[in-house]
Amino acid sequence: MQPPNPKPATSGIILLGLVQILSWGGSFYIMAVLAAPVIRETGWSQQWVYGALSLGILISGLLAPLSGRIIASTGGRGMLAASGVVMALGLVMVGNAHQLWLFLCAWLIIGVGMAMGLYDALFATLGTLYGGFARGAITGITLISGFCTSLVWPGIAFLIEWLGWRHACFAYAGMLVVTVWPMYYFAIPHRLPPGYQPVSRTQGNSAIAPLLFWLLCSIFTLASVIMTAISVQLITLLQASGYSLAAALAVSAILGPCQVASRIVDMAFKRGHPIWTTFFSVGLVAVGLLTLTLFPHLAVFSMLLYGAGNGLRAIVRGTLPLAMVKSEEYAIVVGRMARPALIGQAATPLIGGYVYQTMGSQATLWLLCALALINVALVVILKGMLPRPAESV
Repeated sequence: MQPPNPKPATSGIILLGLVQILSWGGSFYIMAVLAAPVIRETGWSQQWVYGALSLGILISGLLAPLSGRIIASTGGRGMLAASGVVMALGLVMVGNAHQLWLFLCAWLIIGVGMAMGLYDALFATLGTLYGGFARGAITGITLISGFCTSLVWPGIAFLIEWLGWRHACFAYAGMLVVTVWPMYYFAIPHRLPPGYQPVSRTQGNSAIAPLLFWLLCSIFTLASVIMTAISVQLITLLQASGYSLAAALAVSAILGPCQVASRIVDMAFKRGHPIWTTFFSVGLVAVGLLTLTLFPHLAVFSMLLYGAGNGLRAIVRGTLPLAMVKSEEYAIVVGRMARPALIGQAATPLIGGYVYQTMGSQATLWLLCALALINVALVVILKGMLPRPAESV
């Protein structure tokens, strides 16, 4: 049976997009602005400071299946609402950290909050509550949250300049406490759909054929690894290709608008099966990276392609599994799929840094191209395995 309101309200989608900006900004993206002042004041090594973020992502990945099971049992509203408080607690600990071990512990807490409240948890909740009708909401949310770095990075930088990095953490924590809980409670229904039957862990594990499951895991993991590597190393790779720092920053600034634009375009094709969105996502990423590797003087064009493909990635991770499993099984399946992708993200900065240091920028780019081409091949295999009715949706 469908819920009383089978589609999320527009006001709810807007609020969920805004709360994702706040949540991503206070966890995954805050380190980009916070790391430098932390290192300057404390003297901790860059590896340890950035390693704290990797630790948080790792914890998030390890807890993702548990989050999925909680959402499948409860609907997810309470857990999403509480995520802001957990992230806030972690940020307060960061602001009070005068020893490295406490800083690392703080990021363990933030990692718990990430498992509770970022895309995977939210998409699993929407899929559980709305089934196939969640696709439009997922696209709308990713469209709004695509402005995250454009809004959050300057905002946090201003807070650090005004208050210092420790009090900036306290201020952001207060904002999370005040906003996240009420926004989720307003935007998400407090009841599961009528007739909804919670799925046991065993049932969820059998919701999708093992080969399909691992194909999806591999596709999402490779996409996440490539995204993380580019996010961490793009400026360095562009400089190694002959660009000045100012030019490299200008080229990288293209990514955000391209990601948002691709999500707008996807909204016009929401009736098609998400396997086609997946094709466009992995294909554009592969062509963009190959262009950057072979023709570095076309970096602007390559980032237009890559940014468009990466923008579709966030949509695909929510909508493709939704087209392949029942809504009541969706949360458990998504939770299990999130684990390898997040663990891959956590390991990417370390592995990518090692490859760059030992083999150079060109080898790093070719490795990313190889991963992108493998992902295209995996999507081709996945499409061939989908049942015909799913292909004609």
